[in-house]
Amino acid sequence: MSPSFPGQRRAPARGRHAFAATWWGQAWVTALEDSTLDSGRLSRGRTYARQGMVGAVTIAPGQVKAAVDGSRPRPYRSAVHLPVLTDAQWGTLLDTIAARAGHLAALLDGEMPAELVNDAHRAGVPLLPQPTELDPECSCPDWGYPCKHAAALCYAIAATIDADPFVLFALRGRGREEVLARLRALRTAAQETAAPPAPAGIPAAAAYARWVEEPPELPGLPEPAAHTTALPVTPPPGTGPTAADLERLMADATARASRLLAGDTADLHLTQHQDAVRIAASNPGPEWFHHLIQSTGVKPTAFARLTRAWRHGGPTGITVAEQPYAPDSTVMKAARTALDAALAEMTDSPAPLRTWRNRLTLTHQGIQLRLGPDARWYAYLRDEDGEWWPAAPADYDPVTALTAAWSQNGE
Repeated sequence: MSPSFPGQRRAPARGRHAFAATWWGQAWVTALEDSTLDSGRLSRGRTYARQGMVGAVTIAPGQVKAAVDGSRPRPYRSAVHLPVLTDAQWGTLLDTIAARAGHLAALLDGEMPAELVNDAHRAGVPLLPQPTELDPECSCPDWGYPCKHAAALCYAIAATIDADPFVLFALRGRGREEVLARLRALRTAAQETAAPPAPAGIPAAAAYARWVEEPPELPGLPEPAAHTTALPVTPPPGTGPTAADLERLMADATARASRLLAGDTADLHLTQHQDAVRIAASNPGPEWFHHLIQSTGVKPTAFARLTRAWRHGGPTGITVAEQPYAPDSTVMKAARTALDAALAEMTDSPAPLRTWRNRLTLTHQGIQLRLGPDARWYAYLRDEDGEWWPAAPADYDPVTALTAAWSQNGE
């Protein structure tokens, strides 16, 4: 049965890392904040956590979950997933703890020794979460990564990790009692069994000569299957891209070729950073997302905004996000007339529209509509930092675009 911990109902001190007092708790918070570029949702998540909107937290192998209050009457079901360690990694980690008596003593005293984390990391065991490992999930309609509810859960659990470092072990797959029982068994075995002698080696020259005389048989390459993106062989270690990376690129190239054969040539005219945005918009994962930012040199927040613009409007969505222009004034006047009529029914007081080039802005409501070169209207919302973000798919009707933004803003 999974242990249950009460949610953090008291408001902690202000600040980004105020949710954790220990270095390992702050490492959890840092992993969360480094896993995303959406500072607005992180800010909302901190506010939710401070206001006690995170309910009882349940910790299980590979996940932490809780009900998080939102704008609707019923709480959302939020969770954050973390990869569990393999049996081999657990063996290495437990051996690392058992190697130093001080490690176990510190853990039992509620401390996470930095030397233990460093020793485990050098052995290839990630005890503390990496930014690319945190995988948020929520029942809310917000597709943010993470949404504000999952972010609030991450902030709220930081204090629990502060108080009990064994929570990190539980998230990685094994609870306190299981870890302690295995460590006791290792200690007993070490006392009963003497260390085996180190195997005798041979000079490198002799080993090479033996290999030349009796070379091992290498496996033959399999016949490639038709219409597949699977690699025939695994890339050698340390060469850069993994097999999964290469297979994703192959699948992407196949899909683009199919669209080209069907007559869709839009992808042929993309710039380097537009193509990077296109790949990022397909949700390749946090690690790819960061690599794409580094390769293009675009600022992280701007890259995230362009990624959302692509999801709502493809290449034209990027153009609308980056390049304001002066459209036909009659089109803008007709749109203003239609929007003024719609706003008169939607609000009790006048909501003035401000016009600049291809943009109509409701300043007090934080809503902006942008006319694209494809004659469609793109809805934008202003975040807490005053930045405009794409909010909904484009539409030829400005009133429909306004309604989509209005409902998103109300959420």
